[in-house]
Amino acid sequence: MNYILTELKQSEPWLYRYHSKMLQMVSTQLEGAEKAIIELTKKGHKTGQLRFARYNEFRTFTYNQSGFKLDNNRLFLSKIGDIRIKKHRDTSGIIKQVIVTKSKSGKWHACLTCELVKINPPKINFTKAVGIDVGIKSFAYDSDEHNTPNPLNLKKMLKPLVRAQRKVSRRKKGSNNRLKAIQHLQRIHERIVNRRKDFQHKLSSIYANHYDVIFVEDLQLTNMVKNHKLARSIMDSSWNSFLQKLEYKCKLLIKVPARNTTIDCSRCGNKVPKSLAVRIHRCDKCNLVIDRDYNASINILQKGLKIFNLSAKADYRLPQELRKVTPVEISKSVKQEIHCFSGE
Repeated sequence: MNYILTELKQSEPWLYRYHSKMLQMVSTQLEGAEKAIIELTKKGHKTGQLRFARYNEFRTFTYNQSGFKLDNNRLFLSKIGDIRIKKHRDTSGIIKQVIVTKSKSGKWHACLTCELVKINPPKINFTKAVGIDVGIKSFAYDSDEHNTPNPLNLKKMLKPLVRAQRKVSRRKKGSNNRLKAIQHLQRIHERIVNRRKDFQHKLSSIYANHYDVIFVEDLQLTNMVKNHKLARSIMDSSWNSFLQKLEYKCKLLIKVPARNTTIDCSRCGNKVPKSLAVRIHRCDKCNLVIDRDYNASINILQKGLKIFNLSAKADYRLPQELRKVTPVEISKSVKQEIHCFSGE
């Protein structure tokens, strides 16, 4: 397809308005999507066919290897020109790729992919280890007894979301008023996403700055969302997105099997079955009475340390800086994230 582009430019002069690398990346993405469908079909998954993306659905284009230049607060893109930008932070290394995206609310973003010349591997201290249990009521309950309530951003914004959706349904299809109503609805969705990302970035940064090793459950979210009573809350929590942020920020993230982490007693190992409505773990054998999420986080920590033939120590306590931080302070604080691939 990339070879055909050269012949198409001769017959279609309007293609010269677009950078060649940008056009080649479209065919590369198409090939990657087709290969992904073939692999999923081989593994037994049900897949559909590739659909044609209409002009209002295709909101991303990529400049790979060439055709761009960053100079202070200006970004130059070939065939487009000089663009004034607001930089999130200074870049380091060699810029290899620029992905330009337009959000549904009409905002433009440029994501720069950089190649770092030298990366020093981080030193890992296993005495700074913690187990984290994610949930719906408590978004994160760690083995140092720090509880962070779940903000459930979608649930809080349901009323304005329903009101905006009702306005869209009442407008005539194809009218300008319907387009305005749709844009208003998309801004509400974007606000929900931004609040969720902001909360997760700040919380993950706190854990990454105070711990070297973080153990979490290897959750099967596809099976969990089959429970229709909890599916919306599970998707609203977006645990997988939080774990991805933890993975590239912390020095070492280990996923342990989630089997029986809630049932097993963290002190004696006795199995204590309980339903989701029961929030307290009560062991009949050793008389341990603690929160079920706290019990699960300790089990996660113990399972993770067994992988490295280590045992949980009694002095694995949360640093005082983190004990003083409340979820309210996390949501109010403003912090700029600066990361590198090494996790330092």
